[in-house]
Amino acid sequence: QVQLVESGGGLVQAGGSLRLSCAASGRTFSINAMGWFRQAPGKERDFVAAINWSGGSRYYADSMKGRFTISRDNAKNTVYLQMNSLSPEDTALYYCAAGIGPRSITRYRDYDYWGQGTQVTVSS
Repeated sequence: QVQLVESGGGLVQAGGSLRLSCAASGRTFSINAMGWFRQAPGKERDFVAAINWSGGSRYYADSMKGRFTISRDNAKNTVYLQMNSLSPEDTALYYCAAGIGPRSITRYRDYDYWGQGTQVTVSS
């Protein structure tokens, strides 16, 4: 009952920047948190960043701090992920997720809805 659509992925050179967008539709009133996760081939899905919808608190994986910034637009039910200083290590399929009441805002299994993913590829 919640649909998430990511956009903004693509191919970028190392050191470049991208901004991902995730627009939520449907029963968006039920969303309490939105986050970003990423998964590289053969790897587990890793937490990237999340934002609490009510308080606006932001959470980041340690490796993302200082480079990535999550933000929100409440009126548009949209979250953004600004990614700077990208490196090939950031190459992955990036997923947007929405949670009704996640027990842990950093745990992907606690989220209820997922987007289709947007590919980010960083070349050297």
